[in-house]
Amino acid sequence: MPASPVLQLDGIDFHFATHSVFQSYHQQFGPGISWLRGVNGAGKTTLLKLAGGALQPLHGTIRLDTLDSASEPLAYRAQVFYCGGEAPALPWLSVSEFLALHLALYPGSDHALLQRELQALGLAHSMRQSVTALSLGQHKKLQLALALALPVRLLLIDEPFNGLDAAAMQYLRERLSDPARLARQCIVLTSHLEPQLPLAATVEL
Repeated sequence: MPASPVLQLDGIDFHFATHSVFQSYHQQFGPGISWLRGVNGAGKTTLLKLAGGALQPLHGTIRLDTLDSASEPLAYRAQVFYCGGEAPALPWLSVSEFLALHLALYPGSDHALLQRELQALGLAHSMRQSVTALSLGQHKKLQLALALALPVRLLLIDEPFNGLDAAAMQYLRERLSDPARLARQCIVLTSHLEPQLPLAATVEL
């Protein structure tokens, strides 16, 4: 794959039963941080889920470098992580089991790096808890720890600072702004606010 990741969306059509969200939408995201901004209901979360492979467009193509999300879904999704912040739909798992499941899905994951991220975000002592026992803020931190540790080329984070305390917000800013990360990852964040990270390119939706 190329050294610098590129996400390309071409001619995307997507509709819910009640309304259309995208019609012939085109956008390209390169390496580094893109701050996707728009009012509530503009389609920010939908766009991330399309890019993450959780939703499929009616028409159009989504590619990460040379990988097509429709024709090569497994290879595509192995290079992508979507962090939505909502509680995982796997209530029977412990935190440790939830993490192990994700590590198995991403070959080449650095287990020690994940442990450091969990420690920094204050989750190292929650491994035996059920995921349902975590607070909303802890759920967000759990997914952010994975986002910061997994070896993906495309990182998608919906409302990254919602539900975080001040220390966690500062830590996330520092980790996302690391020059090595900016060079190797395409990072798309969503918000209705002004960019809160240096070097972020704003994309209006």
